[in-house]
Amino acid sequence: MATGFTMPAPDYELSPITGWTRDHWVAFADQQLLAVRPYFSAQKALIRLSGRPSSSGVLSDGMEGFARTFMLAAFRVAGEQGNDPHGHLDLYRTGLLEGTRPGSPEAWLPIRDRSQPMVEAASIALGLQLTKPWLWDTLSGDERAQVAEWLQGSSRSTCVDNNWVLFQVLIAEFLAGAGFEHNAAQIEHGLKRLDDWYVGDGWYRDGDNDGTGDFFDYYCGWALHLYPVLWCGFAANRHPEAQARSKVYRARLAAFMDDHVRFFGGNGAPVFQGRSLIYRYAAVAPVFLGEAIGATPLSPGQSRRIASGAAKYFLDGGAYDDGLPSLGWLSAFEPMTQGYSGPASPYWTSKAFVGLLLPADHPVWTAVEQPSPRECMDAVQHAEGPNYLLHSTSVDGIARVLNHGSDKYYAPGPDDPHYRRLAYSSHTAPLFTEDPVDNHFAVVDAQGTPSRRARIHRLESGQLKAGQHQAASWHAPVWNDVEDPADSRWRVATATAAASGYELRVHVVETPNMGEADPGLVPSRLRVRDGGYALADTRPPELHDDVLGVGGLHTGIWPLYGYSGSGTFRAEGVSPFGQHAACGCLEGRLAGGRSIFASLVYLGGEAPAAVPTAVVIDDDGARVRGHVTLSTGQQLEVIFDF
Repeated sequence: MATGFTMPAPDYELSPITGWTRDHWVAFADQQLLAVRPYFSAQKALIRLSGRPSSSGVLSDGMEGFARTFMLAAFRVAGEQGNDPHGHLDLYRTGLLEGTRPGSPEAWLPIRDRSQPMVEAASIALGLQLTKPWLWDTLSGDERAQVAEWLQGSSRSTCVDNNWVLFQVLIAEFLAGAGFEHNAAQIEHGLKRLDDWYVGDGWYRDGDNDGTGDFFDYYCGWALHLYPVLWCGFAANRHPEAQARSKVYRARLAAFMDDHVRFFGGNGAPVFQGRSLIYRYAAVAPVFLGEAIGATPLSPGQSRRIASGAAKYFLDGGAYDDGLPSLGWLSAFEPMTQGYSGPASPYWTSKAFVGLLLPADHPVWTAVEQPSPRECMDAVQHAEGPNYLLHSTSVDGIARVLNHGSDKYYAPGPDDPHYRRLAYSSHTAPLFTEDPVDNHFAVVDAQGTPSRRARIHRLESGQLKAGQHQAASWHAPVWNDVEDPADSRWRVATATAAASGYELRVHVVETPNMGEADPGLVPSRLRVRDGGYALADTRPPELHDDVLGVGGLHTGIWPLYGYSGSGTFRAEGVSPFGQHAACGCLEGRLAGGRSIFASLVYLGGEAPAAVPTAVVIDDDGARVRGHVTLSTGQQLEVIFDF
């Protein structure tokens, strides 16, 4: 339990799994808001936390602390219909007026093109919308004009062409509703771009960067679904399209939730994938949102179990050891942060508290907690939008995302462990090494440098038996930060199938013409490497019979076809899960212009019980089929054209 936090006693009658009720969420909000009070500036416009500053600077970071905790206070007070026993809004009212007062020593930075204040202004606008009767309506006309003038900087500014367009939508909508001049075109533009990025089945890309990459991550839920649904409520009596769009967004959220619920492990943790993971349990925002608008496949008891389980995982796991959220996952881990993240950035967890807008008598709070669908049975589901294979096992509660579609590729640059691994899970994290190792297939050049998976291209799957699922993709490998994959003459295709904690991976490597190849990349001189899941802890993972184990987790990777050796990669200080990390690896050699490799990967709570008894690999030069039968009788198969 976090130092200094006082939470209610668990209620295991209403919540037999987590013990959490609505009272716990209210208390969790209050405890966080009370924890930051010592860090308010003298006039309350900034919250200055210690730690590494963001790329926007310490003044922006101080404003971020104000804005993101104000959003938390807004959900908490609005959810209690203005009841504010700790006087949260009094502090934020004072700071709001000081931060927007020209000439103040604590004046906020102006909102300009593509600047961080635009992000925080959206949180402030959202907070003002939610607390209108208790804050905005108490301001004088001059005070409202002062706040509006600062917000209107957004009306004259351009933004990043991704989820940022919705910041401008929220700001413009607040100004419009408050009767101030606003940029109506920004609302229309933001909603249009949202439609541009919709790919079906409830999934949005987080921008498109002119089609250079696929950008799928938790922003789909905690931004691209959350903000439009809230906008519909704010604009219901003003904007002519609000009602029609509300129906569209409800249908999209319902479709998204069918996949999103599979991103949470039985331990409560979300799958470790994508950027801004320091926002942690903000990933449950769409779970509560689905309950709020009737757009979820879950029962109310299942929704609360997932949401409370995620928040409890981080609270009990040490993310608030000093009363403030660290820049990391559980404890602090700087390598997983982005340059735009500052000491107060983790308070975007405030979005999870959208659930408090649901009153105490809502079924999400009164229903008895129930296991999530993932906890009741094993499942493999293909998420077509991002081309993920979602694989979960009930016996150990592990959720896995097998990635064949999300790369966050902008341009040549370093490897991105948040996006480009073959697999992610709720119980493991990628290794933040200079070169990719875990859950990665590489061609290793003559100098020992492994290739990188940058831009991911989808492959159509062949016809499988009913009830079976797979996902497949290809990429053009590169070996350094400056090579453009568009110029690479190499091709690596991978297909994955999964069941019961096991994954069949089949890789095809097509090499360029040997006479034209770089001397360091002559195929006959090169080997390949296939890495499995990485485990990490305060002590080194132990290896027994080719299986790594630590802390109740076990993982292994075994050669099925094309490989000639195996080993274990170990490193320290490269995982948010512990100082000591390890993953299994396979090695093989290229066999010419077209080489095939197949491996079996396992991740589970118990040591693996199955072994492969039969392996079939067929390749006619255009279509590949891989099939493995396990000693349990389970069969895994992939069929893909490449």
